[in-house]
Formats: sequence, structure tokens, C-alpha cells
Amino acid sequence: MQPVRIGMLGFGTVGQGVATILERSAERITRRAGRPLVIQRVLVRDLARVRSVSLDGNKLTTDWRSVVNDPEVDLVVELMGGVEPTVGYVQAALEAGKPVVTANKALLAERGWEIFGSARSARQVVAFEASVAGGIPIVQAVSIGLAANQIQSISAILNGTCNYILSAMTLRGITYQTALAQAQQLGYAEADPTLDVDGTDTAHKLAVLAQLAFDATVVTSDIPRQGIDRLDIADIRCAGELGYTIKLLARAKLAPDGSIELRVAPRLVKQGTPLADVKDAYNAIRVVGDYVGDTLFYGRGAGAMPTASAVVSDIIDVVCGRANPTFETQNLWKSDRGQTRLAHPDQASSRYYLRFNIADQPGVIGQIAMILGRCGISIASIIQHDTGRDDSPDAPVSLILMTHCAQESAMSAALVEIDQLEVVRAPSVCLGVDE
Repeated sequence: MQPVRIGMLGFGTVGQGVATILERSAERITRRAGRPLVIQRVLVRDLARVRSVSLDGNKLTTDWRSVVNDPEVDLVVELMGGVEPTVGYVQAALEAGKPVVTANKALLAERGWEIFGSARSARQVVAFEASVAGGIPIVQAVSIGLAANQIQSISAILNGTCNYILSAMTLRGITYQTALAQAQQLGYAEADPTLDVDGTDTAHKLAVLAQLAFDATVVTSDIPRQGIDRLDIADIRCAGELGYTIKLLARAKLAPDGSIELRVAPRLVKQGTPLADVKDAYNAIRVVGDYVGDTLFYGRGAGAMPTASAVVSDIIDVVCGRANPTFETQNLWKSDRGQTRLAHPDQASSRYYLRFNIADQPGVIGQIAMILGRCGISIASIIQHDTGRDDSPDAPVSLILMTHCAQESAMSAALVEIDQLEVVRAPSVCLGVDE
């Protein structure tokens, strides 16, 4: 059988994982793809770098053109990451008549309509299962397995770094900085973890899921997001006392008027529910469809081999012809972002967890309650903490409130007013609550 020759753009941990799978499982993959899969050319930054997987020296190159324009390359796998200059390389591969498999969520989130427009013009295919949740087949599940449904909502843990940090803070009672340092030592977090901990990585993945579930073409800046980098261990403890766990959630919801609500933020999740029980570097995606109801997808959302598993599966789908009709019928990223109607964040409603550091004086709770009431926000419960206070009469105490459902615009207005009170010692903490 004539082999399918693969050109790879990038040969980091995931790329080397792909090479490992193709070598170790060659017989099984040949059987499932119908043809042998071999690596023909690989773009790398440094030819002299020592790698865990060795390839023939003549297969490595620092010139991307020698990969995408090689007449012997049948299919291009993009594992570089980032948007620039990657978008140009991918478009060049498509224009050269080669299908593309990518794990690049940022590329799809920021330039998806350009990439898919180029693919349609060239009558080629883009496969991207590995772009969201690593080895969890969520792209296939939402776009094919649940095709009979109108997706109503998605709530997901999509970043293993953040989930590891939050799990460590919750289970071991350690601070954010200590948990981050442990995640870096274990290889779960990059030396610069900003894109993970500020919610950007999760927003990229949510943008891809929003396209699949709602035909919503959005970019990262369209998604309100808050990371975990300012989360205090005090809120982890207070949430636990109230029966909740804090998770960084990506949420997408179809509003009654047909608009799409999108958000990435840490939220309180009821203990004992499936998302609350997701620990360490695992991911989970809860998808609600109008016919199927509640579904949950769980597994390793990152790492060399889980992500490489999804990449190789996409290669097999392209080679054996399954990806082509799916690509044509789905017609993804067919519009630009201006045609997607997004709900205004202020119109979202939720229950809220609030924490204030207040002066221990009579009437303080009444002042706060009055402001909340004036804004139409009803209090469900109140807890006051004085543990760890010193003997100073001015030492602040923590006041924790749980509200009933309220509109975000009302909550924002109330917090602006509350934070201006002389009896409030620090900016308030406000987190949404999921049941």
C-alpha cells in the first residue's frame, strides 16, 4: 500500500508524542487508516536539539516552505501553537492542496473563519479534535454524536493547570503561589503560566466549542474572563464550609432570545456534583442538549500522549475519508464574528458568593444589606468570621454572604457602592455560584 506521508509543523512534546504513536502502533494504525502513515518532513526551530524521539536527520528542517510545498507530503499536521506566523503556514498548506490537522485552539479562536474559508476555497479539510480538551473526543461528540440536538448549555473545566492548582489549594490548604510552584515542578504549568491562569487558554477553547454548539464565531476578546491568579485561599476555605468547591469554569448558554452567553471565571460548584469532583490536571465538559439532556465527558485534557492520541485519530479520519463529508456538511466558521449575537454580560443572572473585610462595628451588616436590597439583591445566608483576629478594635473581620439569583448589572452596581463604605477595609470578592 502506498503510504501517506505527513509533514509536521512543530516537533515539541505533542509532536514527539505523535511520532511515538505512529511508530509503536504502526500495524494497528495502518489497519484503521487503510494505509501506512509515515513522517516525511518536520519543521523545527533547532536542528541540533536533543529530542526524546529521533528522526532521520534529512527529515528535519528549519524552513516551513520545505514542508508545505514538498510534493511528497500528502497531509500537514500543525503543532506549533500561536497565531502568527502559524496562520500563514496553514493557509499555504491548504492552498498547496494538503489537508491540515491542528491542535491549535488559539489559531481557531482568533482566525477560524479565515482558516476554514481557505480550506473551502481549496476544497481541503481541517481537522481539530486535539484543539480542545486533549484526549477527550469532545469535538466529535458535540458536532457529530449530538448532532440531533440543539445544545442548550456547556459548563466545562478546560485547563488542567488551573484545575491542578485549585485542587491543591482545596485538598491541601496551600496558597495559590505554593500550588503554582508545585504545578511548575510537576510539568503541569509553564515557566510563564499567564495564558493558563488568567483564563485566556480556557477562553480559546470555549470559542471553539461555541462554534460547534451554536455556530457562534467569536474571538477571545468577545468572552468576558477572569482567571484564578488573584484567588485567595480564604475563599477556597469559605466555599468549602458552605458545601462548594471553586473551579475555573468555561460557560456557554443559549439565551431565550437566541443570543449566546459566554464567560470564563472561577465559580462555586456544589460539592458532590460531577464537575466539583474533577481533580488534579483532568478536564470535564458538561453538555446539555434539548433531546439528550445532561451529558458529561471526562479525561486527560492535556499532555503529550492524550493530545497526540487526538491528533493521530484526526489523521486517520482524514486518510480514510471520514473527515471530508463531515467537513463539508458542518460548514464551520462560515461567517465572520460580526454575525454572532452575544448576550451582554450585565444581563446574565446567577447566585453569588460575596466576601467583605469589614470593621467589627454595630450596623455594618445593615449598611451592606440595605445597599444590596436597594439594588434588588436578596440575601440567602450570612456568615461572619473572626478567627485569627488580633486584639485591635480596628481589626477587620470577614463577612460572607450568599445571595439568591440576581442580575449581574445589579450586583456590579451594589459592589461599587459597598466598596466605598468606610467600614469596608478591602475590595470585595464576588464569585458566581453553580448548583
